[in-house]
Amino acid sequence: MNLSDEIFIPLPRDQVYAALNDADILRDCIPGCEELIKHSDTELETKLVLKIGPVKAKFSFDILLSPDAPPERFTLSGEGNGGTAGFAKGSATVELKEVDGGTNLVYEASADIGGKLAQLGGRLIQGTAKLLSGKFFKAFAARVVPENVD
Repeated sequence: MNLSDEIFIPLPRDQVYAALNDADILRDCIPGCEELIKHSDTELETKLVLKIGPVKAKFSFDILLSPDAPPERFTLSGEGNGGTAGFAKGSATVELKEVDGGTNLVYEASADIGGKLAQLGGRLIQGTAKLLSGKFFKAFAARVVPENVD
């Protein structure tokens, strides 16, 4: 499964990059996130509850951040286990492009799933993944953009 999107955030790139590396902001914005632990600047652990179609499961994910060229670009990769629901692993490349009035956040992500989740079908999984990423970025923008910015 592959996802990509571009989101405009009316803040300077350095501020967007800092917010994407703030564990408190991420915890508040990741749908279903119950816990997010920042072990180091490059290692995170999260526990979240996801409902995909009829399957609801608690996942534990280990995430590795690789700052290729901060703050312009970074990658992240991770693996998660949802017990009997299955597993998920994936990676994403995030680019922060300075534009007039703010930053364009561009991402490309890919993921593989197994177990019960894989039996649900690609269309349901893809739709849910798009919905969850949309919720994340809407929450992220609401959290980091000052209220007086249009």
